[in-house]
Amino acid sequence: MLERAKKDGFADKYLAKILGVPEADIRARRTKLGVVEAWDAVPVSGVKSAAYYYSTYNGKDTVKVSGSKKKIMILGGGPNRIGQGIEFDYCCVHAAFALRDAGYESVMVNCNPETVSTDYDTSNKLYFEPLTVEDVLQIYAKEKPAGLICQFGGQTPLNIAAELAANGVNIIGTPPAAIDLAEDRDQFRKMMEKLGIPQPASDMARTADEALAIGARIGYPLIVRPSYVLGGRAMEVVYDETALRKYVEAAVDVSPERPILIDKFLENAIEAEADAICDGVEAFVPAVMEHIELAGIHSGDSACVIPPVSIPHKHIDTIDEYTRKIALELNVVGLMNIQYAICNDIVYVLEANPRASRTVPIVSKVCAIPMARIATQVMLGAKLKDLKVARKPVPHFGVKESVFPFNMFPEVDPVLGPEMRSTGEVLGMADHWGVAFYKSQAAANQRLPLDGCVLITVADPDKPGALDVARRFASLGFTIKATGGTQRFLAEHGIEAERIFKEHEGRPNITDGIKNREIHLVVNTPCGRTSVIDDSYIRKSAVKHKVPYITTIAAALAAVKGIAEFTQEGGVVRSLQEYHANIT
Repeated sequence: MLERAKKDGFADKYLAKILGVPEADIRARRTKLGVVEAWDAVPVSGVKSAAYYYSTYNGKDTVKVSGSKKKIMILGGGPNRIGQGIEFDYCCVHAAFALRDAGYESVMVNCNPETVSTDYDTSNKLYFEPLTVEDVLQIYAKEKPAGLICQFGGQTPLNIAAELAANGVNIIGTPPAAIDLAEDRDQFRKMMEKLGIPQPASDMARTADEALAIGARIGYPLIVRPSYVLGGRAMEVVYDETALRKYVEAAVDVSPERPILIDKFLENAIEAEADAICDGVEAFVPAVMEHIELAGIHSGDSACVIPPVSIPHKHIDTIDEYTRKIALELNVVGLMNIQYAICNDIVYVLEANPRASRTVPIVSKVCAIPMARIATQVMLGAKLKDLKVARKPVPHFGVKESVFPFNMFPEVDPVLGPEMRSTGEVLGMADHWGVAFYKSQAAANQRLPLDGCVLITVADPDKPGALDVARRFASLGFTIKATGGTQRFLAEHGIEAERIFKEHEGRPNITDGIKNREIHLVVNTPCGRTSVIDDSYIRKSAVKHKVPYITTIAAALAAVKGIAEFTQEGGVVRSLQEYHANIT
């Protein structure tokens, strides 16, 4: 029956679940019976000796194993999905190239046809397989590589790293124990206390009662999320006990193995992050990135700028110091990303991820430092001091902007929050940071208008911040339309704006203005879920009619600065190589 089940496509993990036995027992039993994966090839059209290898339990193994060179396996990022973009593929590709240059054969395991890592000429051998313990172990047993790199594929391969190591796989680079330590908030908090690094109050809840007790002790607002998830999935900011209770009740899997992570939410904090390469002895931080949106927007969705434009040098030095300390304490070998928040002149560490991050391609291109290649060399035994890497001043600006799939989901409110919703990223580079921001918006299909009419309609807490935005747009010659409350507030402070109706107030209204191209830019901060009036139709209408929209005051300030600088300086186009030539 076990043999029949495997031939019919049942995975070890699923069989273990329905039979109530450990997956290792299923694997051991079928292996003893000789029920193991075989591989066949799909030849690449028009190319000799290139193929995609796939597994089957219903045929003979036709794939030969070369024994001439040392081999390293690389686990890719799996399918693209909302919450995990293509940036991990960038790291896998550069790792494969670095292995080739170092004299190794690279064996890629990935199941996404839309990636460069699955191109026939990227690696020496490609197994087109899902990233599961069952499949990876059998490929590892067949190919017998010197080791396996799992830190370039994002959270997907990291989730199986510990189990692979327990089954005898040699994980190259950061040990799985360090990865688990970074995910375990209790252990991580103790490490930060030992290093003397400030961290927002946090804890882990394994039951609903624990969560409510932690909320009462730490104080609201809180940011809550499950552990071991992709892209901040199911992450929320909760402002009171009722919202926390509702969140915990809705959580599908709260258990000792999968607790909920609870952190104090730092309001109005500036977020920053740093990528690092560590060889276990020293750590190198190529750049610090400043997020344009304030804390509360997932780092994968927030625009960010290199070098920082408003963070004081003392805080940048502190971030450098903390990043090095944490990388060495965690015994990182390879890449690491750490996220920070600056609140009330104090730098807090939010979380550390001992793996490749979505910002690695951005940092590499802006700073002319091939991070994934260097990290691969380090994992193979090289030392940073021998590679002579050095941080150099960057004379230009690079702005990363996220690309969202909202045009494909017309009923989804395109407002941003702690749960990641982007599917990719773009980069704008220029000598002025406003121009770089403008370019990044154009690349993300959000081309900002240089003149025309801007709609400003913001929630009450955002009205003071909207004053500066409105003044700047007015000084650039834009006409301003605003909804009742915002229009009155602007008028009280001497800013002229034309009143426009909300949808429930009559016609012509906001939707008509957007549809008729009378509005060229929308600045709308959401009223929130508890509001009586749903304002999501404003943002949905902007997406539908391809009118650029902004949902935070911080991004609105960046946009008006970008429009002003682009109008003044123009959009100079240079190649990446030209920008790199100016870094000395």
